[in-house]
Amino acid sequence: MVETTDQWILERTGIRERHIADKGVAASDLAVEAVKNLLESHPFDLQEVDLIVVGTVTPDMMYPSTACLVQHKLGIANTWGFDVSAGCSGFLYALNTGVTFVETGQYKKVLVIGSDVNSSMVNYEDRAVCIIFGDGAGAVLLGPAEEGEQGIIDHVAQIEGVGGQYLYMPGGGSLNPASHETVDKKMHYIHQDGQQVFKYAVKKMAEMTHRILERNKLTGADIDCFIAHQANRRIIMATADRLKMPEDKVVVNIDRYGNTTAGTIPLAMQTALENGKLKKGNLVLLAAVGAGFTSGATLLRWAY
Repeated sequence: MVETTDQWILERTGIRERHIADKGVAASDLAVEAVKNLLESHPFDLQEVDLIVVGTVTPDMMYPSTACLVQHKLGIANTWGFDVSAGCSGFLYALNTGVTFVETGQYKKVLVIGSDVNSSMVNYEDRAVCIIFGDGAGAVLLGPAEEGEQGIIDHVAQIEGVGGQYLYMPGGGSLNPASHETVDKKMHYIHQDGQQVFKYAVKKMAEMTHRILERNKLTGADIDCFIAHQANRRIIMATADRLKMPEDKVVVNIDRYGNTTAGTIPLAMQTALENGKLKKGNLVLLAAVGAGFTSGATLLRWAY
């Protein structure tokens, strides 16, 4: 579709394959499947879910929210929810939002989902974009930590809107409503300045991970498992190198899925579990950088 080779893509991004949803499959559909997978591995009563927070930049539609559609499709009777739009940091921001509600004691069960169907806004004639993005979703259930146990320890986050010019979708919003002109100009596709995004992501992911470790008087050597947003293998490994973290503690599955935006971190959690890199009591570091620009890092103690 574009002038490139498998070798060129692999060397620059670490991506071997991407998964594309069937036509008519939306973000809410992938989210529901992710919750069903979660129910199979860790059974719980859906009717006890107090809140649903969905990280996504590819909602089924502008409104209602994807959270509303997920609630309806899952048949959860008494809950509420909303979407979080933070690009590739979407799951991390949704996670920390859900954590805050649990920490206050207001809620006991919060469903956090990252789900994106990026193929719906990818121009497959644009090499800077089409080789990177795939579709995917993952979900976690948050609840109060057991007596004497740690759960989410700390999180840091930051937005820098100056980066909005380097990764964005200009069409479809209130600034450029859908029209023949916006479609002709391909304004409903992802637009990306790959070089600028790469440079920022390398710098910012290292900065945010260092910040949260320093705040908690830790170093990379103290971390048992590092799960970063899967945008580019070189970004992930550069961050690990700066933290002096051995490769066997770093989770990388971008080769299998590509960049699924809000889906990457929960998908990587599943990969870590399957590969034995995530065990009960492990100290885990999460990190992400996304469109906006958005960035963040979370420190937690794995509970299962």
